[in-house]
Amino acid sequence: MAAFASLQAETDANARVLQTLAHLPEGGGYSTTSEASAKLRAAVSVSGRDLVLMPGRAMPSYCSGATYLVFLNAVRPNLTPEAAAVLADLRKADGHGVWGRWNANGPGTARLFHELGLGKNFTDLNDARPGDFLKIFWRDAVGKHEFGHSVIFLGTETKDGEPHLRFWSSNKPEGYGEKSVPLSKMKRLLFSRLEHPERIALVPKLPEKDAYLASLLTTESSFAEALQKSGVKSR
Repeated sequence: MAAFASLQAETDANARVLQTLAHLPEGGGYSTTSEASAKLRAAVSVSGRDLVLMPGRAMPSYCSGATYLVFLNAVRPNLTPEAAAVLADLRKADGHGVWGRWNANGPGTARLFHELGLGKNFTDLNDARPGDFLKIFWRDAVGKHEFGHSVIFLGTETKDGEPHLRFWSSNKPEGYGEKSVPLSKMKRLLFSRLEHPERIALVPKLPEKDAYLASLLTTESSFAEALQKSGVKSR
């Protein structure tokens, strides 16, 4: 199970994200069990100021773990030893640390991007670019009763006359890979674009707990509040 190969330096983070996808394994199955979480932890380790990422160990996988591995590889050139240690701690509960933010209900990735100034968050599909991170909300709920999916946006297409959205993630039941789903099945979209990966060096200064994200395990929010917490200005 080889680690990610050293990728060509990319000034554009979206290009690096897409380049990362080309080096990932396919399949491996989908699971949200404690075993899958243990395998995800085994896929990430620290070597000096760098991270060693072995996605082949994280099988079976689940969506937030899959996109987190892509995110880690995208920010690797900008790490300090302190930042690498924080990012590699995958034992955090929802709302705690970096992984606990990413894995939380609601706008976990968008909250992290907003807190650190990593890039912009937005909702307009017309503004999206391949390589953007995306949280899909399958139902109009944020928090305890939500049903969502963490993915990498790849584009749109029309199949059988119906608009579809293409994305990469760990998907049921196959695991790592691409999927195309009718836009009509998606209630809300929240995109996050990595524009300032250098700001990942600030993660040791993040508060340990994000009270809003932590609360979403047991309480309900709203999409309007999620956007406000993510720095998305209402149109």
